[in-house]
Amino acid sequence: MPKLVVVTRDGEEKTVDGDSGLSVMEVIRDSGSDELLALCGGCCSCATCHVHVDPAFADKLPEMSEDENDLLDSSDHRNEYSRLSCQINLDDALDGLRVTIAPEE
Repeated sequence: MPKLVVVTRDGEEKTVDGDSGLSVMEVIRDSGSDELLALCGGCCSCATCHVHVDPAFADKLPEMSEDENDLLDSSDHRNEYSRLSCQINLDDALDGLRVTIAPEE
């Protein structure tokens, strides 16, 4: 069971276990966090699950789709490590992935 390290907007760090195959958004939501709105439920249509991925894991993630890229363009808090957490599926290769929840728009 891969571990996910979640950093809140306040800088608190929490490590949670996630089932392989679930999206990072689902793992964060299921852990009881209420900072990640994820209004569309993981359909890649709202960008309310925006996170900043630890640079050490950036090359291990799947390529960003055009839809994800377009949605992230609407964020004032986008940076080179921005991703939508609904578009990252957790697996053993991402064990220890560290993400920071992006500031609220």
